[in-house]
Amino acid sequence: MTALFACKQPQQAAPASGEATADSIKTGGNRLISVDGKYKVWTKKVGNGKIKVLLLHGGPGFSHDYMECFDDFLPKEGMEIYYYDQLGCGNSDAPSDTSLWNTKRYVEEVEQVRKGLGLEDFYIVGHSWGTLLAMEYLDKYQSHVKGVVFSNMTASIGDYIDYSATLKRKLFTARDRAIYDSLDRRKAYTTPKYTELLMDNLYTKVICRLPMDQWPEPLTRAFKKANQTIYVQMQGVDEFHVTGNLKDWDFWSRLPGIKVPALVLGGVYDEMNPESMKKEGRLLPNSRTYLCPEGSHMAMYDDQQRYFSTLTTFLKEVDEGKFKADAK
Repeated sequence: MTALFACKQPQQAAPASGEATADSIKTGGNRLISVDGKYKVWTKKVGNGKIKVLLLHGGPGFSHDYMECFDDFLPKEGMEIYYYDQLGCGNSDAPSDTSLWNTKRYVEEVEQVRKGLGLEDFYIVGHSWGTLLAMEYLDKYQSHVKGVVFSNMTASIGDYIDYSATLKRKLFTARDRAIYDSLDRRKAYTTPKYTELLMDNLYTKVICRLPMDQWPEPLTRAFKKANQTIYVQMQGVDEFHVTGNLKDWDFWSRLPGIKVPALVLGGVYDEMNPESMKKEGRLLPNSRTYLCPEGSHMAMYDDQQRYFSTLTTFLKEVDEGKFKADAK
């Protein structure tokens, strides 16, 4: 009877572990940050550690997805990384207002994200367009940054345009150039043949040096999710048609003003001119330069071990006060 009576008593609620608040609910590191007073951008924290790294993805108009390989290398070294989809990209809001797609506004967005995440004395790793954005950010907000990695980017779009023309002459056969030029004159940029020429002659040679069917899933996912409106407005149709609002961007004269420790990281087979990345390193007063010998624009995949070994060594040395810049 005692047992029966006990079974019929109302169940007591489990003791509360504290009032649930938005900040205490676990989200797998995902967090939305308010920018410009009315939009939300997506961020994700992975790992825990004293070294805090904000990742600025490429594009413009791409998303963080292709950088997910950072999961496999930085957190295990005791580093805390923050993915972030820029406005209009990936998991972030995608407004239709095209006046938003310019470098100046994106710089202010990065600062709002920094404040929203509470980052101070942190590190930035920019890749491609993300490096351009990092340079512009440091030009204004350098005091918050402890060190920076400029990955796979030259310091001017004019230089990029010139090298793209060199790559076309070098990587396209005479027949392929003739077909490409014919399609170009007709502005047939969405035709399968035009795409095939770019993929076979350029992308698998200087973007990621693997056959297309072997490209890592995060990379192919990022291409599928790209916001073409942003890409075309800021860059252009592709590497050979730089007509967007970035076309006159040039940072060479401002590089000496970046005083924090910097790593210029690229690839020998990059779509950015390797000699220009070396020049970039010489103009930065407190920098080290490394070009992955088997790497292209996505050296984080096609020369992965060297890329991440160089990157993590740099971050650790800066944080431990052991960093030594290259002789200039």
